[in-house]
Amino acid sequence: MTNKVHEKLLLTGAAGGLGKALRERLKANCSMLRLSDIQAFGEAADAEEIILADLSDAAAVDAMVEGVDAIVHLGGMSVDGPFGPILQANILGLYNLYEAARKRGVKRVVFASSNHVTGFYRQDQTITADHPARPDGLYGLSKAFGEDLSRFYFDRYGIETACVRIGSSFAEPKDRRMLATWLSFDDLHRLITACLTTPVLGHSIIFGMSDNAVTWWDNSRARHIGYVPQDSSDIFRDAIYARTKAPDLKDPVAQYQGGAFVMAGPFGW
Repeated sequence: MTNKVHEKLLLTGAAGGLGKALRERLKANCSMLRLSDIQAFGEAADAEEIILADLSDAAAVDAMVEGVDAIVHLGGMSVDGPFGPILQANILGLYNLYEAARKRGVKRVVFASSNHVTGFYRQDQTITADHPARPDGLYGLSKAFGEDLSRFYFDRYGIETACVRIGSSFAEPKDRRMLATWLSFDDLHRLITACLTTPVLGHSIIFGMSDNAVTWWDNSRARHIGYVPQDSSDIFRDAIYARTKAPDLKDPVAQYQGGAFVMAGPFGW
């Protein structure tokens, strides 16, 4: 079955690490891929459009959304830091995106949430999407807001959203924590494809992880999406153990699922 169920798909945050990984992959999902970021990042290739936009600029975001069928939203601040930039990009920016989607009639969004929404659960716990948010910083707090905002726009306006709580998406896991949180680039694309193509998405919270033996997250609430990961961190386990020290279990970084994020800050404005 073809994945090209959308004529024109918008990818925000296209200049970031995950945006670069998805740029070619997402062309299988649409006839035209519109790419956006805040700063110039090169020329459009075949079957691509580029529209630069600051997420905090409502008019620019409205123009960015015009004419698209669905949105994969990776844009915004992706690390913890001072509240000012996070407020502008992740809170005001997401409001602008959903307002534009409402006005333009876009009915499906894949929103890059984060495992840091639940970073203050312990690593010896397994949680589901029904567990209350426990953000581990201002970044995680902004993503928790995004999940609530997207739920409001589903309940009020019928805009379906997959809130994908991305774990650690890199070419390969870098440390022992990532043995539990790793999401391969190919599995990330499989997950986004499932979100874009499932007949009924609703408002769904999905943990973005590969088929890792060690995991803190139960994805059973997302079976209606049809996501089947095909990669696993397990093949990297021996090499990671060989090059890293055993964690100090008294260290909050080793106690909590958010890792180093639980110790970041405080940050000024």
